[in-house]
Formats: sequence, structure tokens, C-alpha cells
Amino acid sequence: MSEALYTRDILRLAVSIPHQSRLKKPDGTAEVRSRTCGSRVAADIMLSDDGTIGQLGIEVNACALGQASAAILAAEAIGKSADQVVMVRQQLADFLDGAEDRPGDWQNMDHLMAAKDHKGRHPAILLPYDAILAAFESAATKNEAA
Repeated sequence: MSEALYTRDILRLAVSIPHQSRLKKPDGTAEVRSRTCGSRVAADIMLSDDGTIGQLGIEVNACALGQASAAILAAEAIGKSADQVVMVRQQLADFLDGAEDRPGDWQNMDHLMAAKDHKGRHPAILLPYDAILAAFESAATKNEAA
């Protein structure tokens, strides 16, 4: 735990989350909470014809690390498929668990490296990914019902 947890870069990301307004008629929507820390993320997605995220709306109530993680995800999410989000989430989770050396390849992911030793913050960091994936599931369910 030699690195500061709430670095200037983490705090900068935490206050710069893109796509911070909910969508009016999303294809998929979800709200997830962390039982561990109480963080909450709501995500709305509109899908493009190819099944990737065309539009995103996200609302985050989390610690600075959860907000920073949401900012990283929201900046990269447009044009991504559910499978791509799953892969990035898995690499991030593996990093936090000690199975990977880096949290991922997306821009600014390296800013999350100091959180590795703070297990209590891991659920908040992964929560934005869980919200987006739950929104993909919501869209699939809505599509099946139509």
C-alpha cells in the first residue's frame, strides 16, 4: 500500500464521467448496488444495428474509485459489444484479484492500479461494468418479448 489511493488522476476522473444523463427510451436499462459498500450505478443503453452500444446514459453514486471506474468505462463504451465489456470487466477483476499484472488496456485503466490492495473498494470499481452488462441483458429480454 505504498501508493496513494485517491490520486489526483482518480479524482480528476471521478468528476469527469461522460454520458451522465439517463436516456428517455433506452433499449436496456439496469440499476445495480454493491452490498459491500452501498454504491449504486444506473445505466441505460441504446443499441446500434450491430448490437453494440450506440448511446449510453449513466448515473453513479459511488466512492471516487467507483466514479473513476465509471468514467473510464463510459469514455470507452460507445461502439462496444456485451462480449467486449465482459472481457474488460474480467481482466479488471483478475487484476484486482492478483491474477493479472494490469487492470486492462483501455485509456486511464492504469490509474486503478493503486486500488488493488484495497479489497473493500473492488465492488465499487466493478459495479459500472455490472450495470452496463445488466442493461445489455435487459435489452435482450425486451427484444425477446417483442
